[in-house]
This record gives sequence, structure tokens and C-alpha cells, in this order.
Amino acid sequence: MKINILLPYKEKFTADKASSVSITVKNNFKYSSLKKNIRIFGQHVKEPMFKDNFVGIKNTWNFLASKNKLLASEMCRIIEKETNTHQIIEVHNRPYLIKIINKKVKNKVLTLFFHNDPIEMKGSKTITQREYLLKSVDKIFCVSEYIKARFLKGIEDETGKVIVLHNGIEKTKTTICNKNNHVLYVGRIVKEKGVDLFVNAVEKIYKKYPNWKFIIIGATRIGEKKLHDKFSKNTIEKFKKLGNQTFVTGHLSANEVQTFMKKASVIVIPSVWQEPFGLVAAEAMSNGMAIVSSNVGGLPEIIGENGILIDNINHIKIANTLEKLLSNRKTIKKMQMDSINNFN
Repeated sequence: MKINILLPYKEKFTADKASSVSITVKNNFKYSSLKKNIRIFGQHVKEPMFKDNFVGIKNTWNFLASKNKLLASEMCRIIEKETNTHQIIEVHNRPYLIKIINKKVKNKVLTLFFHNDPIEMKGSKTITQREYLLKSVDKIFCVSEYIKARFLKGIEDETGKVIVLHNGIEKTKTTICNKNNHVLYVGRIVKEKGVDLFVNAVEKIYKKYPNWKFIIIGATRIGEKKLHDKFSKNTIEKFKKLGNQTFVTGHLSANEVQTFMKKASVIVIPSVWQEPFGLVAAEAMSNGMAIVSSNVGGLPEIIGENGILIDNINHIKIANTLEKLLSNRKTIKKMQMDSINNFN
């Protein structure tokens, strides 16, 4: 038996540049009892994680060709050459590749993972497309109930093929101790993540709390240090001008982010779009952080009653919430304990 995992082309399966899909695949692989059977197909990188199980595919000379279709076709070519007829194929976040794989590989179990809103993705935007997927694959995994509801909008799953499988995160702490007076934002420096709301909230309150530091971890694009657009440059420039209580790290590897989370007290997740899952929220809980978050998408499924969820989030609501927290150590401690004790 072979288990063939197909990553989106944009994913870089390395320790320092892994984004949410790669991190999820890495975590699942780490605890699998079938490591010898697993192959992970993705964009060629110099130092892949689990290099003995990774199949890196270089881009074709034809720059007009779809890179994701190239990955899928090359994976299918390798599978079809083999005599092993028991093949499982696991496609992550590229529903339009299902038709290609169905045509090229005959004997297989085919599954599809949705890490983002299906209604906004090529190959699953319409009811007809989602009905085709439901008939054409053996299982559809959704990272949250929110994503499952989006996939099933306008259709019915009479076979029970569509299930929720939350992303797996390790519990990295078991006690709350040695926490610093740090408030974190972790994520890309883009409008939909609400980083500007965090900056504006900090601007309103930071002078009242001179013993606290406010830190932004992230960049415009995963794996890159520099900022790429006017929004990100203006947002970070404004934040830095607030003085020596504010810090910007740029992009950090997943392990480096964990190091910050272990020591930090509070995290703000101010997303203004419908977060499919909320990997940052799960990581924050596993590190015993007090969480302030927008109440959107899959975030309330992860956080539950173990943090503060804000409806219709804006910078004033964030500022008011942070003022209540930073003025009350007992509340912060209780929220930290709730996070770590109730993290699954």
C-alpha cells in the first residue's frame, strides 16, 4: 500500500517556510504508524522535511502551464508505473485536480482535504462542482464545521463522506510559568488578518502599560522578510513609531513562533475574514496563552469558552478588551489556565 499526499504547488515543505497545509501534513506524518508507506509530493525544495518521504517536482520550462496540474500529472505518472495496485491519494486544497487524477489513475482510494472555503476555490465554487466531488472521491475532510457547512451549502451528503478533521497541534506546555508581559499578533501582514486593527488598538493603550511589550510576528508572504505592498509597509511603520514597547520580528519558522508563544502572555487574533480553522488559535492554546479573537469562521470552534471572542471586531473593541486584561493579572492567569487545561 502507498499513501500519496499531494500538496498545493505554492507550499514549501521546509522547516523554515512551511505554512498551514504543510504544518498540518507534517504533524499528521509525525504521528503516523505508516511512515514507510507515505510519499509527500510537492514543489522541489533543497531541504524538505522528511526527505526520505518527500518527492520534489521541479517546475516545467513552460511557464504558462499550471504548476498544480504538473504536480498532479507527475504524481499520477509515478503511481501508474508501479505494480502496487493499492494506492491512496490525498489531495490538499486543490479540488480542480480531482478530475485529472480520476482520468489518470484507475485503482485508488481518493480523498480531498479542504483547508479553505470551498465556495471560493477553483473546482468547488458551484453546486454542480461540489456534487461532482462528492460522487468522485471516497472521503472529503474539512478542517472545521464552518468549512464543512460551506462545502455542503445547497447539496446533501447522504453517504456521510464529508467529515470534520481539525488540524492537529502538539501540546507544548503543561504548566503556566515564566510568562513575559508580551502581547502577540501572529500572522501575515495583510488586511484580512486584521493586523491594522491590532496596531490601532495598541496605539490607544500602550502608554498606560509601560511594562508591557507588543510584538508582531509575520510578513506579507510566508517565508519572506521584506514587506511587499503599501498596506503592510504603512502598518508596520506606524507600529514601529510607537516606540520601544513595540517590536516586529518579520517571518519566523514554526519552531521560532512556538518559542515566542511559550513565553508570551496574551495573543490577539483580529481576523476580519472567515478563518477556515485558526491554526494560530490552536497553537496559542497549546502554549497556555490568554486569547482575544474575532468571532468568525472556525475560530469559535477552536477557542470555545477558553478565550474572549469579539463580534464585529474593530480596534476600539480590541483596545477595551486589552485594557481589562492588562489591568487584571488574575483574569489573564485564569484565561491561560483555561487555554492549556481545555486544549484537545
